[in-house]
Amino acid sequence: MRRNQPLFVQGADLHKNTFRMSEAAEQGKDLCIHTGVVLRNANTKEEEVQSLGTLNIVEYSFGKCIEWKPVEDSVVSENPDQDSEWSLVDTHVRRARTSSEGPDSLGRTRTVRISFSDLNSLRINHGGQQLIFMQKDGTTYVAFFQLSNFESFLNSLKGFINFVKSRTNRNTFIVVDEVQSVLSKSFAELDIFQENTSDYVWKFVRNLHNRPYETTLEAFSKLADICLYKDPVKSSEEASEFLTHDVPALPASVSSGDEYEVIGDHEFDVLPPRPHCPRGMPLSQEQWNKFKDSEGRILNPQEVKDIIFHGGIIPSLRFEVWKFLLNYYPWNSTHIERLELKKRKTDEYFAMKLQWRSMTLVQENNFSDYRDRKNLIEKDVNRTDRTHPYYSGDNNPHLAQLSDILMTYVMYNFDLGYVQGMSDLLSPILCLMESEVDAFWCFVGFMEKVSPNFEVDQAGMKTQLCQLYTLLSTTDPQLAYYLNNHDSGNMFFCFRWLLVLFKREFSAVDIMKLWEVLWTDLPCKNFHLLICAAILNTERNVLMENHYGLTEILKHINDLSNHIDLSSTLSKAEGIYCQLISAEDQLPDNIRVIIGLEIQNNVLPIIDIENDIEASDHNAEADESDINAEKNSSTESILEFDTVTFDVKRFK
Repeated sequence: MRRNQPLFVQGADLHKNTFRMSEAAEQGKDLCIHTGVVLRNANTKEEEVQSLGTLNIVEYSFGKCIEWKPVEDSVVSENPDQDSEWSLVDTHVRRARTSSEGPDSLGRTRTVRISFSDLNSLRINHGGQQLIFMQKDGTTYVAFFQLSNFESFLNSLKGFINFVKSRTNRNTFIVVDEVQSVLSKSFAELDIFQENTSDYVWKFVRNLHNRPYETTLEAFSKLADICLYKDPVKSSEEASEFLTHDVPALPASVSSGDEYEVIGDHEFDVLPPRPHCPRGMPLSQEQWNKFKDSEGRILNPQEVKDIIFHGGIIPSLRFEVWKFLLNYYPWNSTHIERLELKKRKTDEYFAMKLQWRSMTLVQENNFSDYRDRKNLIEKDVNRTDRTHPYYSGDNNPHLAQLSDILMTYVMYNFDLGYVQGMSDLLSPILCLMESEVDAFWCFVGFMEKVSPNFEVDQAGMKTQLCQLYTLLSTTDPQLAYYLNNHDSGNMFFCFRWLLVLFKREFSAVDIMKLWEVLWTDLPCKNFHLLICAAILNTERNVLMENHYGLTEILKHINDLSNHIDLSSTLSKAEGIYCQLISAEDQLPDNIRVIIGLEIQNNVLPIIDIENDIEASDHNAEADESDINAEKNSSTESILEFDTVTFDVKRFK
């Protein structure tokens, strides 16, 4: 465990992040004190209160730290005009979840400590009112400067920590350690680089860490060659090329082992500029009525879907339109035909429900598959969306409906049965429909779209993960190369996104908007993969500039839950699609297949992660052990899905 973990962290279990008792008890020396700072936490609601405190630089025997200390008995309310993607520290609701190093016996918030040695970078948001800290282990959290003394704190911090401004984001600062600082100065004195020395030194240090022996020999031989034998102008170019060789501009492929081959010449090098694709207005009642003929048929389903794709549906209309999107009602059916269809579907539903409700205890004891699925449903239903008002409280009748629908689906599709995650797909549908029958048949339509996610051999998930990496290799080759070079090319960190179609990444309101957009099947099949690519594109600088590895990437991606802007993500995903379509004739076939274009025998080699995924299946237990050792925590799997744990194995 790290010596100094912050008490309040985004997306982390607070009771696991405690100080060592000897360090917590030590009285540090305050070097700087800055008042009027609110500590914000990702899991607290906007309207709740939070403690006001001071942000200090403190010196201990074990090193210098940044500390947030509360002002006792002082709380402030969130400014309703403050636009922030972060939530506030909850000094009341979360009290029971913290450890003994959290709030004290009187309920006061304790000090938060961040060691200088653990700090990786910091970012400024909202014109300087927010200072977001990112640690080397992937933990991200924020200080909110209520009294706008951000610049004073940053200037104080400069006196103790060396950091440089990011090349890609002027509001991000990368912490530079002593080794890099000395190397930067030494290389600068050689005067062999035409551009910013620190850029090259940063990459040199990373190579030195990964391949110390080879990098050292290569560096000295290269520099000796530069200084003794080469023309000065040409030398600087070669030195630059050498020190930046680990960041290619093109995709890479792996033939065997871990050696990378940079692909040089092929037909398709660069995508055209990405256009801006603004969102539209949701489908209104007036528009919907105009699409119906006198008998209730929907005259132009494709135009309806286009409106929904660009703007969604007004909430009051979802109850009706979702039944068409999920193939419960045919688009060309009349009012009378839909009434007759609903009557037949109601009879069919209760006939299937009676099959399992009438099963005797002896039958159940002799039917292990059925019994196991029933037990799993009971377990999952009790922890599905319990914070949502529709499912909250003890003995909630809606939980019983949720369970009955899932049990009936087991009888409807016993080959697939029930798999963890299905309850999360059903929950918003039942909440909207408020009818077992309507919710069941809409759920059946939803499962027809996503059933490959729940196959026994996980073939559907493997295919999507491979396709996502293939897509990323074309739309953002640098990020794809980075992920593969940091044990994340298998894209397992996106497993939760794909399994339940972002259910845990967005709020209850946003997930309804997102799902109805995806159900249109526009503008292409696999648009959900473009959404993944859009989110990763937004986070690329955080991942790459902080040099996050496997564990940190997993942590950071999980911490994005409920902090992704849906509208901008959909716009970016559509923009990526337009980029690809504008270069349609040059697209390789592996990309054409993903977005539903005809094959033209254009092939672009990429990193082959399918074999890696297959190998991961055969060695899942060993992989989990390695990951757990890296995390140094009690986490028992690759990804956590709230209280339900997911990895790449089948859940029964």
